[in-house]
Amino acid sequence: MPELPEVESARAVIEAGALDREVADVDDTDTWVCRPHATGEIRSALVGRRLTVALRRGKSMWCETSSDGPVLGIHLGMSGRIVVTDPSGDPVEGGDRVRGLTATSPDRDLAWDRFTIRFADGGELRLFDKRRLGRVRLDPDLDRLGPDAAEVGVAEFRSRVGRGTAPVKARLLDQSVIAGVGNLLADETLWQAAVDPRRRVDTLDHDTLTALHRSLRKATRAAIRNGGVHTGEVMEHRVAGGHCPRCGAPMQRATVGGRTTWFCSVEQGPASG
Repeated sequence: MPELPEVESARAVIEAGALDREVADVDDTDTWVCRPHATGEIRSALVGRRLTVALRRGKSMWCETSSDGPVLGIHLGMSGRIVVTDPSGDPVEGGDRVRGLTATSPDRDLAWDRFTIRFADGGELRLFDKRRLGRVRLDPDLDRLGPDAAEVGVAEFRSRVGRGTAPVKARLLDQSVIAGVGNLLADETLWQAAVDPRRRVDTLDHDTLTALHRSLRKATRAAIRNGGVHTGEVMEHRVAGGHCPRCGAPMQRATVGGRTTWFCSVEQGPASG
């Protein structure tokens, strides 16, 4: 599932190739992806306008539009990708790969383009989503999101994450607490900080929360730089028979906050806390 780093990559593609181009047409006929809007509602709101800025908080992404137009919210869901093409139809750099398919691959089903903006210059912005779990809507509600995981300061992080009695991994996954952390990024962050994901947040002291914040920033920035959360140091070891790449101890599997969780049995075990 796309997490903050993948959504940031999609936002960067829009910023690089889709801004300040007049919208000539919109295909918003997929009423599931565009719910609750009726067919034509998003089109009517966008035609003749331009996307002026691409923004993101956590896993949520949106574009402001010209002439005091509505905000266009785009959520990638579990498998969505953004493809932007230039006036000649060639993909903008960074937006041409969609799970092994190029934007013009003959093996690609055009029905997987769930939402399309066509620009007056001939290029397009498309939401490619094979599983149809993405979402496009006007003026999305962002008030329930916590601060962005890549930007939150250490003091606010300690205050938010250290409040309550939940397991620390469940707290990190709560988008109203910190926005953008998904299952893989949480495991990478907790492994980096050598914190047991099952540990209650009210047992985390000032220094541990500070180290956790530092690890989150490090893991997030590395994932953005390297192409996604799958590039984390512990990711390939999150399997049965896997071993901690730092100390060599067996990796352990558990369920925390309803999510499958992997951690080092020694460095992140109960005795470590």
